[in-house]
Amino acid sequence: MPSAGVTELLIDWSKGDRGALDRLMPLVYEELRGIARRHLNLEAHPQTLQSTALVHEAYLRLIDQNRVEWRDRAHFFAVSARLIRRILLDHARARLADKRGGRAHRLTLTDVAAPARHDVDIIALDQSLEALAQLDSAQADVVELRFFAGLTIAETAEALRISTATVERDWITAKAWLFDRLNQTDRVPQAGR
Repeated sequence: MPSAGVTELLIDWSKGDRGALDRLMPLVYEELRGIARRHLNLEAHPQTLQSTALVHEAYLRLIDQNRVEWRDRAHFFAVSARLIRRILLDHARARLADKRGGRAHRLTLTDVAAPARHDVDIIALDQSLEALAQLDSAQADVVELRFFAGLTIAETAEALRISTATVERDWITAKAWLFDRLNQTDRVPQAGR
């Protein structure tokens, strides 16, 4: 179905049509599985989650979203990627609690299309993204959409309603800042860790 059809279903869902979500999910399911698979494939440690289970958990969280005014397909996938990120973060924290000090899930922080070069744990990445959001929320949004949702530069620009040049600039700057921050985190013991 074209993006316009997905957008129409999202708008109907925003207006309270619960059936619109049921009609929407088969249309976006494979793309959501692709996002989930990409995140799971980035993990350095054996996976205990499957992409299907991750998408189903995201679906359950999506149906609990109240009062979201869906703008378009890109906005939907941006919100979905945030939900998937939170699920993976919750899962990593639970594993840490279960193992009392075990290692967190490792993700690769690099350009989405480039090969993996630098592993970071998902909890450190989340903390770094939160710190980046305090400094520059627009850059944090770009990272979330590019890295977690796997959106292209153009799709990210569309979702954020900014130019592709701004997305490219923010993506480069944010990656450099996060790389530096995560390297500092690896070198300097932090309180409570």
